[in-house]
Amino acid sequence: MFSTLIKNIISTESKSINQLFNQKGQIYTFLNPVSYLTALDNKILFEQFDGIFADGSILVAAIKVLYGKTVTRRSFDMTSLAPELLKYAEDNKKTIYIVASKQEQVEKAISIFKERYPYLQFSGYRNGYFSSEDEMDIEAAYITEINPDFLIVGMGVLMQEKFLLKVKSKGFQGIGFTCGGFIHQTSKNEIEYYPAWADKLNLRFIYRMYKEKHTRKRYLQAAFLFPIRFFFERVIG
Repeated sequence: MFSTLIKNIISTESKSINQLFNQKGQIYTFLNPVSYLTALDNKILFEQFDGIFADGSILVAAIKVLYGKTVTRRSFDMTSLAPELLKYAEDNKKTIYIVASKQEQVEKAISIFKERYPYLQFSGYRNGYFSSEDEMDIEAAYITEINPDFLIVGMGVLMQEKFLLKVKSKGFQGIGFTCGGFIHQTSKNEIEYYPAWADKLNLRFIYRMYKEKHTRKRYLQAAFLFPIRFFFERVIG
């Protein structure tokens, strides 16, 4: 029996890069073993997404072992989907809007992106901290009005998903992606956040635990809880 989350991940696997970057009005998010646990408790929210990517080799392996399905690891970072989207947007003169991180960090990240992709067009950007639901509604309506081709949102799991869904409910006709900590990482002059060895050996989560102390607790929790809950989800669907 397939859970709804896994069904979405497997379905998303069939979409080509061309489809992902051209099918308007679609929103996508990413799940790793940590955020998968959160998604299990918020299935109705995640079921509203047009696609979910398996973010991490552990989740990819778990799907292979328990479901017998092969999916591609796709993350919104420079080892995976991000450079493809940024290059596509630059080559095809597509606009990007970013809502993520702190204001100084998103501004720094924008400057770094422009160094590597000098013809990239940004229709706007702002931090991912909102003082109220009303402020989020105003921002969502504004984004819908200017209608960028791509919307990238990094506000932490659940908040970023809720915001993307809010924008879509306003009638957004572009394509939206959550990006987790990508903007925060880029702002530290680390657009290539993971060294080649960590990427090649699929040790990205180990490297991130080393670099970002605040991730250690949730990674360790996931190490114990994820296998158990993933197995039971496979059994009960």
